[in-house]
Amino acid sequence: MSIKRIIFDDLLNHLPKPEITVIIGPRQIGKTYLMRQMQTHAEQRHQKTMYLNLDIENHRHYLDSQSIFLDYLRLQLGTGKGIIFLDEIQRKTDAGLFLKGLYDMKLPYKFVVSGSGSLDIKAHIKESLTGRKRVFEIPPISFPEFVNFKTNYQYEKKLVEYFRLEMSQTQRLFEEYMQFGGYPKVILATTTDEKKIEIEEIYRSYIEKDIAGLLHIEKSDVFSSLLRLLASQIGQLTNIRELSSTLRISQPTVKKYIWYLEATFILRRVNPFHTNLRSEISKSPLYYFTDLGLRNYLVNIFTLPQIPSVLSGHLFENTLCNHLIHPLHFWRTTDNAEVDFVINTPLFPTPIEAKYHVLTTPKLTRSYHSFLSKYHPAHGYIIHLGDTMRTKQSNTTIHFLPFWKILTDPNILVANFGK
Repeated sequence: MSIKRIIFDDLLNHLPKPEITVIIGPRQIGKTYLMRQMQTHAEQRHQKTMYLNLDIENHRHYLDSQSIFLDYLRLQLGTGKGIIFLDEIQRKTDAGLFLKGLYDMKLPYKFVVSGSGSLDIKAHIKESLTGRKRVFEIPPISFPEFVNFKTNYQYEKKLVEYFRLEMSQTQRLFEEYMQFGGYPKVILATTTDEKKIEIEEIYRSYIEKDIAGLLHIEKSDVFSSLLRLLASQIGQLTNIRELSSTLRISQPTVKKYIWYLEATFILRRVNPFHTNLRSEISKSPLYYFTDLGLRNYLVNIFTLPQIPSVLSGHLFENTLCNHLIHPLHFWRTTDNAEVDFVINTPLFPTPIEAKYHVLTTPKLTRSYHSFLSKYHPAHGYIIHLGDTMRTKQSNTTIHFLPFWKILTDPNILVANFGK
């Protein structure tokens, strides 16, 4: 059984649009699968299609020049309408300019292209295709997608009710999700040993193809060491100087490697929220992993029977970070007051705190009180393992929400903005 992706309907809705559909995301996250699904959908509606994968050597020469490519398209599809799927487009030198030229010819063909995280680094897609494309970023499998798959889509239309009534099963599935992550092949593997084989292959492929191959980083062992160090300190302030000293490489090199990790969808950066440069942290960011399975593999806890409780809180924060659709910040002061996440809304900054345990009464930490006193937000959120609660602190309404509510519908936060 395959894993249904929520974003698939958005991709189908864009197929009739003239702009180039650009599908990006981490390596082996399922981009090819989605393209093949789109192709099948089109062919079932009697549309002509063609698929080329630039990882396949015999396919690459068709894109040696625009004229050769156009001759091949006319041979395969004729001069009428058709949909062309180009997978791993980052293998094409100057892919952005190549596609721009094709788009500007006003051809009767719709182009759907995919690429791994190095797409923008090497192919310059964003710069070349301004106004000519829509980008769809494919993240790892989300928790709702994971649960739907694990329950054979029995509760697909009533997932919220399932979470509310099957609390112990929801918790068990959540722990499994936090341990093994959201790569499709890892989820589809049935045993822990098979899952480890899959995550090892994903990591090896990333280092060999994206890092050593496309980005031409010679010291891939140092790059791997940096990645393991960052995996061991998710949710902690990143000290570039300290990383430079530990790895014995320059600070600019550390910054460049971290930028690569962001550009290839391995890390997500969270910047500090601040208004007072003297009393609040204003420079050092935090980094979270877009997939916790890969992170856990890097710190050797991927195959443990159970995640150590001392690590659960950080993994919980990381999971929330990956599911919240808003630009996130964090808040810390020089006297160690902190809030996990802040959404900087137009009217008020909204604080979000992650608590990986059941709260039975609506209690607030001293740090959370400090933030409320300083910024007076209209709403604040505490995400925990218990039930929905609400309290009032001065003019701020504090919402205590079960974690599954946020993971199922991150827009629940937006509903209160401006109220």
